[in-house]
Amino acid sequence: MAPNRHRPFGIRAAALSRREFLVRAGAGAAALFVPSIQPMSLSRLLGEVVRPSPHADDSVVVRWNEAALQGVRESKLGPPMVARALAIVNTAAFDAWAAYDHHAVGTCLGPALRRAPRERTLANKEIAVSYAAYRAAVDLFPGRTVFDPLMRNLGLDPNNRNTDLTSPVGVGNVAAAALLDFRHSDGANQLGGYSDYTGYNSPNDPMDIRLPFEPKGVHDPNAWQPLRYADKSGSTVTPNFVGAHWQHVTPFALSSSSQLRSTTGPARFGSFEYLAQARALVELSGGLTDEHKMIAEYWADGPNSELPPGHWDLFAQFVARRDNHGDGERGVDADIKLFFALTNAIFDASVCCWDNKRMFASVRPITAIRYLFIGQRVRAWGGPYRDTQFIDGATWFPYEPTWFPTPPFPEYSSGHSTFSAAGAEVLRLFTQSDRFGLSATFPAGTSKIEPGTVPASDLTLSWATFSEAADQAGMSRRYGGIHFEQADLDARNAGRLVARQAWAKAQSYFAGGKAVERWT
Repeated sequence: MAPNRHRPFGIRAAALSRREFLVRAGAGAAALFVPSIQPMSLSRLLGEVVRPSPHADDSVVVRWNEAALQGVRESKLGPPMVARALAIVNTAAFDAWAAYDHHAVGTCLGPALRRAPRERTLANKEIAVSYAAYRAAVDLFPGRTVFDPLMRNLGLDPNNRNTDLTSPVGVGNVAAAALLDFRHSDGANQLGGYSDYTGYNSPNDPMDIRLPFEPKGVHDPNAWQPLRYADKSGSTVTPNFVGAHWQHVTPFALSSSSQLRSTTGPARFGSFEYLAQARALVELSGGLTDEHKMIAEYWADGPNSELPPGHWDLFAQFVARRDNHGDGERGVDADIKLFFALTNAIFDASVCCWDNKRMFASVRPITAIRYLFIGQRVRAWGGPYRDTQFIDGATWFPYEPTWFPTPPFPEYSSGHSTFSAAGAEVLRLFTQSDRFGLSATFPAGTSKIEPGTVPASDLTLSWATFSEAADQAGMSRRYGGIHFEQADLDARNAGRLVARQAWAKAQSYFAGGKAVERWT
């Protein structure tokens, strides 16, 4: 098969998910358990970024995925950039691994790196995968705070830039270089700091959430409005549309960024639907339970986390451990395919979702609700420790921290919903089952938004299936006051469609470039 240069390849819970509650599957056991955490340790976990503890029998693929997630936590990348970065790291690893497989081909160089049968050893696979993942990771996440130590822990020299294809070091370096060469000009503008080159500007003036709402600043009630607020460090920020250019990024399996673009878009101001969706969200806000609040917090994935794309990598790590992939050749082969398919599906989900965000540039609830109900009494969450009460609609606030009130990009469609539906669908297809079996428990009072009182007693979230987890992730953004219902439901459907295309494309690489039957 000739190298495919046109399209060489193909993206946690808030307080207590991704790092804090690592769920292990005992060897050969069906029972799952959550390690206990002492209250003092838990308090620390809620306020800081804590690295997950690797399992002794994790494959090198999982170890590099964990390292990439730590790179995400230490970066300031937005969700679509994280989706792309995780896909690149795992695709570089796949391309290097494919050189030592009997059938698979790389995404950039096709079968050109194929090594002789006598070289197709576990050791060579691990070395090639590590060098490819390392080269991609340090390109995407400068600083090397995690990557150099991991290389040395694996007994490898991070400064070895050998390109001799008779060596697994050379295979890894060459595979990564080819992929990075393509992706540096894929429309993401990575080398330009991912800055927007399309000239997007909102027609609305920024809303300073620290001041009384000013409706005169809303020149178009259909359009996204930037927010001004004090971030976690206390600095005043007014972030613009993160990823405004993302519809120009080359996807993995989609024929174009607009392939799954909505034909209707969000509700328009003046319509019954526009008013109804705002009223529905206010009603939801007024009925928040402790469970709703912890669902919103668990899935929030804000700054210094893995972000929504990385959350599903953590779930894939759990699956690898649950299903006893291990660190032998079977584990490496299974994990390389799992993370390649998963991260590229979530990457395509970012392209699909951000195409809708740019196309419609739609208003967030914090603007729409305040604009519609200014001067009116509405029954809603009144803020931390204030429970549900009647408030002026102009003061309505989502169930989010004031230092990150709403993500800096338009409302339609939901990134959480698209990423999660795509991730769940790939995990279902890979394992040939929707069975998940994961849970996370929040001790009383461990809320980040209402610490000390929420939840009133220990509360456990559990997901019997991947689909159930994805649906809850989408719903969490409605509990949090971030998205309207339509943006959630439309995005779930799009995410599943994206995943099926990405899975079929990934399978073609597994099969040596041969077409495969589309999974439905």
